[in-house]
Amino acid sequence: MRKRSRRARTVLAVVTATVLATGCDAFGGGGPSKAGGSASASRSPARPAPVWNRSPDSIAAVGDSITRGFDACTVLTDCPAVSWATGSDARVDSLAVRLLGVTGAARHSWNYAETGARMSDLPRQVARAVTRSPQLVTVMAGANDACRSSVSAMTPVADFRADFQEALSTLRGSLPRTQVYVASVPNLKRLWSQGRTNPLGKQVWKLGICPSMLAGADDLTGAATARRERVQQRVEEYNRVLGEVCAKDRRCRFDGNAVYDYRFGTDQLSHWDWFHPSRDGQARLAEIAYRTVTTGRP
Repeated sequence: MRKRSRRARTVLAVVTATVLATGCDAFGGGGPSKAGGSASASRSPARPAPVWNRSPDSIAAVGDSITRGFDACTVLTDCPAVSWATGSDARVDSLAVRLLGVTGAARHSWNYAETGARMSDLPRQVARAVTRSPQLVTVMAGANDACRSSVSAMTPVADFRADFQEALSTLRGSLPRTQVYVASVPNLKRLWSQGRTNPLGKQVWKLGICPSMLAGADDLTGAATARRERVQQRVEEYNRVLGEVCAKDRRCRFDGNAVYDYRFGTDQLSHWDWFHPSRDGQARLAEIAYRTVTTGRP
């Protein structure tokens, strides 16, 4: 009996040691399984928060006369109420109103754009915008870099790139998580081709609106055509810069040339200068911006 008992205790000890060594669970419970680990390990990892917030709660706009609603209400005058970015006009239904509602837009959107501004002015505008800590900054600039007194006076592409990069660096230095929507530079040649059909518009152009493109509106000689093509080429180069620089910032969205590609007609042009967007044109810009900001995957 004693030998048999000692033998039983020895067998039991060996079995116990084997179970502990192999991690086997006789009751099919909590130990690791051959099928791929514990129950907790098989759960899907938590998804990281999305980089892009499609519902920002505050907006600051920077840029040029288009964002100021220039010539949309009265001749040679800003009209920020109809701005595509931050305006309050119900017919425009601005990006701010679409995202924040009427009350929210009035309280939490700011327009720092300036008529006549070029890309070199953007870092200063952004520096003002960051004091509001907006969740979204809208950018529309570049038309005035092409709209100069002559083709030779247009902003060089390298300078344009450096100025845009500086503006983004200014933003990131203070607000690393703020999102940026970048609109492409409009197709200036199309605006010329549409506006030149109106005699009043051509008279206003003579006051100095975009002379590199609009001077001698009815001049179709080879020299004039070549001049307009050079301006158009520069606009396309600016848009490539905007897309390339924006693509390096995970919280920046470029419109993919949607503004450039939009076929503005006479209804979308100011009836004061037949070049800047009218209220209807501002509404189309707001639609493009809203679509770009709210899409799941641009």
